[in-house]
Amino acid sequence: MAKKKTENPVENTEEVVLDDNQLICLLTGDIKAAKPKEENLQSVIRMLNEEYGFDLPNMQRDFSITGFDAETGRAKKQKIDLVVFENKKNHEQENIIRMCIVYDEKIKETDKKNGLEVTLQNALNTLDNCEFGLWSNGDQYHFLHKTQDDFNNIEYEDLSDFPGEGQTLEDLDRSDKSIARKPANDSLIRVFKRCHDYIYGNEGMKKTAFWELLNLIFCKIYDEKRRFIALETGDSYRREFWVGVKEQNTPDGRAKVAKRIKGIFNKLKNDTLFSEVFDGNEQINLTDKGLAYIAGELAKYSFLDATVDVKGVAYETIVSNTLKQEAGQFFTPRNIVKCMVEMLDPDENQRVLDPACGSGGFLVMVLDHVRRKIAKKLFPDLSGPWLQDKMNTVKVNKLVKEYAEQYLFGFDFDPDLKKAARMNMVMAGDGHASIFHVNSLAYPKGDNPEILKKIKETLNNSVKKSSDKKFPFEYDDARGKFDLIFTNPPFGAKIPVNDPEILKQFDLGHNWKKNANGEWDRFALSTSEPPEILFIDQCYQLLKPSGKMAIVLPDGILGNPNTEYVRAWILNKFKVLASIDLPVEAFLPQVGVQASLLFLQKKTDKERLIKSESYDVFMAVAEMLGKDRRGNQVFERDEDGAELLFDDEIEYIVVNHTGKKELRKRKEKTRHLDDDLPKIAEAYQVFLRGGKI
Repeated sequence: MAKKKTENPVENTEEVVLDDNQLICLLTGDIKAAKPKEENLQSVIRMLNEEYGFDLPNMQRDFSITGFDAETGRAKKQKIDLVVFENKKNHEQENIIRMCIVYDEKIKETDKKNGLEVTLQNALNTLDNCEFGLWSNGDQYHFLHKTQDDFNNIEYEDLSDFPGEGQTLEDLDRSDKSIARKPANDSLIRVFKRCHDYIYGNEGMKKTAFWELLNLIFCKIYDEKRRFIALETGDSYRREFWVGVKEQNTPDGRAKVAKRIKGIFNKLKNDTLFSEVFDGNEQINLTDKGLAYIAGELAKYSFLDATVDVKGVAYETIVSNTLKQEAGQFFTPRNIVKCMVEMLDPDENQRVLDPACGSGGFLVMVLDHVRRKIAKKLFPDLSGPWLQDKMNTVKVNKLVKEYAEQYLFGFDFDPDLKKAARMNMVMAGDGHASIFHVNSLAYPKGDNPEILKKIKETLNNSVKKSSDKKFPFEYDDARGKFDLIFTNPPFGAKIPVNDPEILKQFDLGHNWKKNANGEWDRFALSTSEPPEILFIDQCYQLLKPSGKMAIVLPDGILGNPNTEYVRAWILNKFKVLASIDLPVEAFLPQVGVQASLLFLQKKTDKERLIKSESYDVFMAVAEMLGKDRRGNQVFERDEDGAELLFDDEIEYIVVNHTGKKELRKRKEKTRHLDDDLPKIAEAYQVFLRGGKI
């Protein structure tokens, strides 16, 4: 560890910095080696604090408990990685109410020295007052409950979960009481990975593990949405997607869980929200044991109450390991998506399209951006966690649903990604975006008249309900209908478009040459073109006059001599709003490509008549994106290369023992990602206001 002094006109301060492979303990503030076991322990600490409601002052790590060895007649000690004491009681052995044993993934629960029985059971045996314990290696979480009969015989039973602060086992088993927790930090990522790995390794479904998990996530969210429907209608709500704390332990209990979950699945397949996702003949194919395990893991959390960032990262982690790798595709990193959306700043009256929507990253980010605006408008006096807590209320959900139904659209050529995108929208708390399986470059033609008809009908309904219903639209299809387009089109010389029927639809599907006046003229149809060039043209056609687009493009289009005609075409058709150069790390480790973000506004016919114009363009270079070439996170460092730590105040809401929500705060030394994009997005808004950057 090193410290760096910084001069301040008022006082001298010290910034704590970290060496590589170090972290700071959330509980103690001590510097620790960032080994897998320590990282797992930090995750458990955060989980118990934010999800279970146990205050940090009531926790202690590396606590030694003293017991009696019946064989030797001597006292014996055992060090426990983490213990929780009864609220506001002294940190003494008799006040322990939870204990946690944590290892890295190399240690299995059956390990003879460090396994579940020889560590956690022995520790619980030692304590008279502590009933509950957790054993984890990061991949597996075992919750144990100790009971004692009238003859002092001790028994242990596996639980799907243990109670949080102020909760009882009976609370976890009540179907009329929602105890699902808001996931903290990486909890949801770990749960999704744990579930996927279980199906992959234990159910013999290597090829379909992702879809089996997806079906159960659908069921969970569908059941959560019933809670809000009940609030609107005044009906009582009882959870159906839940697992009793001991139901997984018997064949009869597992069968009951399977019956509940499969019943939900049969209902949701007939629900209009999921009508474009399921054919109707899908089945849940997991065994009762596997289904009960996965449901038990998912049932712990409220997906709708989790932030979009938490859900999005978790979901994309699973999708990126399945669909994307199989198809040779990759996600647009979330920080890039967020920057593009924040710079164009969509509102609830703008129609938005991603013509290469993939798994829906841009649409989800737009939805979240507009959701925040709607919530702030409804609750102008709230901010921080209290405003976040209102994001999923009935009033906000109603307006968000109306917005998404009217204004959000996505096209993609991959039917699996269409389903994944719809799921991503459901995860984001809505699911009503109009996402179509269509070849964007072939549009408005294409090979499926039914889909083209559906797009037309959906857009016509959108226009009828929207503020632009009197707008003089030129085409009776999607062209000219969108206020904003966000997209990262497929690009590369390895996937050229050579279909003449597609190429002839675009100016940029033709060859170009300079005339005697130095101007570019279009002539013969090209034999093939990279898709990213054609997407620029198609986006132009899909935008309304004065509509804006944010697009990811390879730098070759913006700099190579042989694409000068493309740049000339762009300047003729668009006003350039902004350009951001990205480092080569942007899309690594999936693919190494030098790319930029280009922000354009479609000129009106009158504006295109102006031959010479002068205007300011916002330009920036992003040198750091918060990760290295291998995809590892990169944090801010001092001039000597050591990671900086900052004193942050973390605010979060928990449900206290009386059932009421309360705001809690904690001081935490945190690392900040070395990412230029949030600063660039903020600087752009200053630029738009005419301020100095």
